[in-house]
Amino acid sequence: MSEIGRILIVEDDVSIAELERDYLELDGFQVDMEHYGERGMQRALTGDYDLVLLDVMLPGTDGFAICERIRMERDIPILMVSAKKEDVDKIRGLSLGADDYIIKPFSPGELVARVRAHLSRYQRLKGRHGGAADKDEIRIRGLLINRASRRVYMNGHEIIFTTKEFDLLAYLAMNPNRVFSKDQLFDQLWGMDSSGEISTVTVHIRKLREKIEPSPSDPAYIETIWGAGYRFKP
Repeated sequence: MSEIGRILIVEDDVSIAELERDYLELDGFQVDMEHYGERGMQRALTGDYDLVLLDVMLPGTDGFAICERIRMERDIPILMVSAKKEDVDKIRGLSLGADDYIIKPFSPGELVARVRAHLSRYQRLKGRHGGAADKDEIRIRGLLINRASRRVYMNGHEIIFTTKEFDLLAYLAMNPNRVFSKDQLFDQLWGMDSSGEISTVTVHIRKLREKIEPSPSDPAYIETIWGAGYRFKP
């Protein structure tokens, strides 16, 4: 991530997009805008962006499809924006790889704060500030996590993870045998003090199990400690 940070806004409502752009630029970010789904997706895939601010309801390709496609190819924060308040929409967006789901209307200050928080955490969790070399690789039975390259292998076969899935897996694996509550994991990896979004932890744990566990219903790596949270078994 550059020191300033370059952001792509994909939003069909021009007035909202311009408001978001103005406040982000006042905070020092470089901002580009796109108002159509397909063009926004192409710019997100080919441009040198540090974060994508993505509306759900777009002409042409909707935000959910765009989020899924970006996450297949890019490892950058995606913040989805929508007037839809239903939990099923939030869970869908988070399941497809979004890092946050912001409900309209929101204050410009909240938007800027969330953007800054995600960029800061993304930079830190990617190890841009350095770290011990012996922690760059975590080997646990058939699982290999390479923090430097952000790649994961199970028995020699690479498994593709979203940004937050990788961050969550690496964090748990770096702290084996320690029980973390959902609130602790949420605060550490998402950082927003919003109990309404705590379901994202459950969603991401389920996705991790689907990808690394031989039997997701009987996990060998990520245990559920009933009434307490989750624990990674070394």
